[in-house]
Amino acid sequence: MSELRFMTAGESHGPCLTAILEGLPAGLKLDLDAINKDLARRQQGYGRGGRMKIEKDKVNVLSGVRFNETIGGPITLQVANRDFQNWGERMAAFGEPAGEKVTAARPGHADFTGIRKYDREDVRDILERSSARETTMRVAVGAVCKEFLKALGITVVSQVTCIGGVAIDPAKVDRAKLGTDISDLNCYDAEAEAKMKAKIKEARKAGDTLGGIFEITVRGLPAGLGSHIQWDRRLDGKLAGALMSIQAIKGVEIGAGFNCAILPGSQIHDEMFLDEAGKVYRKTNRAGGLEGGMTNGEELVVKAAMKPIPTLMQPLHSVDIESHEEVLACKERSDTCAVSAASVVGEAMTAFVMAQAICDKFGSDAMVDLKAALAAYKARIGKDW
Repeated sequence: MSELRFMTAGESHGPCLTAILEGLPAGLKLDLDAINKDLARRQQGYGRGGRMKIEKDKVNVLSGVRFNETIGGPITLQVANRDFQNWGERMAAFGEPAGEKVTAARPGHADFTGIRKYDREDVRDILERSSARETTMRVAVGAVCKEFLKALGITVVSQVTCIGGVAIDPAKVDRAKLGTDISDLNCYDAEAEAKMKAKIKEARKAGDTLGGIFEITVRGLPAGLGSHIQWDRRLDGKLAGALMSIQAIKGVEIGAGFNCAILPGSQIHDEMFLDEAGKVYRKTNRAGGLEGGMTNGEELVVKAAMKPIPTLMQPLHSVDIESHEEVLACKERSDTCAVSAASVVGEAMTAFVMAQAICDKFGSDAMVDLKAALAAYKARIGKDW
């Protein structure tokens, strides 16, 4: 199994956020601007809140890279929280507690279960780490993995397909333009985007929040990543787990997804044909590029559904963990809609899983060896088909 792995650390209003990415091959050239670009994309989008006006995320690379190139060791990435200057007393590592405790748990958040599980008296001890601010480092890690995949001819792009019940018309989307960031909602249907913005504006005025759906597409993958041999080596399972781990994600579809349970097999499975050169091709991709837990050579397509953010400016009914009385939930600075930001996080997690699968199959010591192994494999499986 691949040794490619990462871990993040840090709180939403702490001094910084950190990630350690271990297992990438030596000899990969990295573009710092590309990493910072993805961090900026995560902060943008119609419906984002006031925190994004404070933070201007830039990554600081502390280890594992020398003169723009990976050297094989763990890569340490760090992003400073500018807002920490306003939270220093309340978020101090040592000393006496300062500021009022948060005791009114938010429904739909980690607040209530977290304080009971970890035996805490202040909800802030839970919400600071469970906050989606943590995804800053996932995006940084994912951006590094995207650079790795790009060096192998593999690209990861996304689009928002639905917000608050307003869905795109797939026929109006030029899929060749995916990844060009033509809109601040990461939506490629201009008519649908205008309606989405109107929905978000309406929700913001009402003190409410909206969720939606985004789609990730991976191009250039070789067939045969993942395996049918064991449950924990199936790539569809790894992808679903990675995307479901993103805060507020409540559902994942691969290819036709839930429609597979509705339509007959004759309208679901992707038939195979031979071209004049004897090569296999398909007219459809309802499997989303995965069959039997393995990539099949088609584009990988996966969707994720994001619930509305649980921090509402018109708070929901809840309970106070200290007084044991019914109250309105606490209010934290938040977004009205963050689906476009979540799509960037989705790219990152998908890129990590794909990079992990590549390293698992072709080795992860040095880029020169990995590229040679990949080229030999492509030559072998493409020889007859």
